[in-house]
Amino acid sequence: MRDLDSLDRDDDDSDTVFRDTIMLALAGFVSMVILMLPHLHPRSQAAQEGSTAPGNVIVEVRWPDSLDSDVDLWVQAPGDIPVGYSNKGGAVFNLLRDDLGRRGDATDMNYEVSYSRGIIGGEYTVNVHLYRNSARTYPIPITVVTSVKKTAEESARQILTTKVNLEREGEEVTAYRFKLDADGNLEPGSVHSLFRGLRSWRKMS
Repeated sequence: MRDLDSLDRDDDDSDTVFRDTIMLALAGFVSMVILMLPHLHPRSQAAQEGSTAPGNVIVEVRWPDSLDSDVDLWVQAPGDIPVGYSNKGGAVFNLLRDDLGRRGDATDMNYEVSYSRGIIGGEYTVNVHLYRNSARTYPIPITVVTSVKKTAEESARQILTTKVNLEREGEEVTAYRFKLDADGNLEPGSVHSLFRGLRSWRKMS
């Protein structure tokens, strides 16, 4: 029979093998993490670059966050169909945020935005429409802002802003119409607010 000393030595050998195995596994894991770090860094840079606002012509509308009101943004680029809540994409513009007031909204912000793909020379139209006003508060003040981002490297530059009031449900107002040249420059003297209906464009065509 084996004596106690030999049993103790066997236990010590087993403990040593177990500790060595754990240390090797830990060292392997640390080595893998160190090897992956250089590859993770460029990916985070790309994510940061991708977080900049997309689009070239950016149209935004804001109204008081305290109001449970559904205001709709409608935009039309040169030679394209109008884009709004019932037609969220055209050849040029896309409606990226359709705000319904407090319905189905995880934020308290009343805000809609459309972005264009590229810059088309010609006249643009920006309208706002009061779809629903559960707040029953009038008038509803709307702030409309248009910015242009000529290249991916540039920051968006605000070119127009205005405030309009919506007085009743169903009302549609032209905030402004303006012309851009092919380089995204605002043409002098081209800004006006002569009404052009966009929401009922299917009926007119």
